[in-house]
Amino acid sequence: MNPYLDRLQPYPFEKLAALLGETTPSADHPPLNISIGEPKHPVSPLLRQAMADALDGISRYPTTRGEPALRKAAAHWLENRFNLPSGGIDPDTNILPVNGTREALFSIAQLFGPESKPNNEPIILSPNPFYQIYEGAAHMARAKPVFVNAHAANHFLPDYGTLSPEILDRTQLLYLCTPANPTGAVYSLAQLQNIIALADRHDFVIASDECYSEIWYNSPPPGLLEAAQAMGRSDFKRCLVFHSLSKRSNMPGARSGFVAGDAQLLAAYFRLRTYTGCATPPFIQQAATVAWQDERHVEENRQLYRLKREDALSILSPVLTVTPPEAGFYLWLRVPGGGVSFARRLYERYNVVVLPGAFLGRDRNGENPGEPYIRVALVASFEDNREAMLRIAACAKETLNH
Repeated sequence: MNPYLDRLQPYPFEKLAALLGETTPSADHPPLNISIGEPKHPVSPLLRQAMADALDGISRYPTTRGEPALRKAAAHWLENRFNLPSGGIDPDTNILPVNGTREALFSIAQLFGPESKPNNEPIILSPNPFYQIYEGAAHMARAKPVFVNAHAANHFLPDYGTLSPEILDRTQLLYLCTPANPTGAVYSLAQLQNIIALADRHDFVIASDECYSEIWYNSPPPGLLEAAQAMGRSDFKRCLVFHSLSKRSNMPGARSGFVAGDAQLLAAYFRLRTYTGCATPPFIQQAATVAWQDERHVEENRQLYRLKREDALSILSPVLTVTPPEAGFYLWLRVPGGGVSFARRLYERYNVVVLPGAFLGRDRNGENPGEPYIRVALVASFEDNREAMLRIAACAKETLNH
């Protein structure tokens, strides 16, 4: 067996199952699970019909590069959404469809081998807390994951420029997550440009996980390619962005997204993907093509999250100090007694399942920045979401008064 498999930690939901496994939940409340970021809003009939109309495609092999129509739709969407010039994204060289961003974020790290940073163990940088795929990808690429803490003092945006030159010189890849899972924080255009300049100085690639970019509350978040273009970098050198239909279009089961940016990196990534057999089925590509061309269903989806976010804030803010997320569909709640203890108590007393923040983080500089928090996913119906918030507020009051 590959010895690097031993470095993979249990997934957060395995830890959650172990935490709650010996606890009997309250029988006075129906169960509510808001621990998983799985969208529950209905899929647009437009997209369902597009997929149904393309089912004949099941009889043929898909290509790794994807259908030209899908790549063109993704390219046009990027240009319109992120203020890029018309024709600034070449569908043939700057876009590669993938089976959801999860597998792409993992496999992109495999482009870099231990030899890419001679005489030193290579490093892959990650925010902390983080999407655990980043850590697993680093280990399986035989690199050392280095975590940079996100906490209230830095507005939940890790400052990679504070790392030592020695660490930065050993860095192969930096995983960004903007909007961030789990905090909902968003990097500004200037902050993204500072990270690009840092990558230039220390010779590493930026993988920007932007799958929550279309769930925003006040203004659309900027993206890494937008920042690069504003610097005059129309080749997007060192920059890759990852976009998905899972959150934007409520299609997590379709496993459909794309990677875009640096054409030289994508050419190498395409070569890798031809060996891994990750081509997207034609009928899913057809639905994805329609999805990237339609904004009406996206705005309707966004409005549902706005209503639930505002309702949740009105219920929780009198009891807890809540930092409203700029984007994404999570609340990152600092709770009395710490996230692990609170999650167990909430399940036992109120039959609500949430994810302790510590399960999304690692100890770094003597601190796991997720320890005081729970992550709450605003994915349920409005009514179930409100009921869950009322129970969280009740549990917080009870804990504070205990």
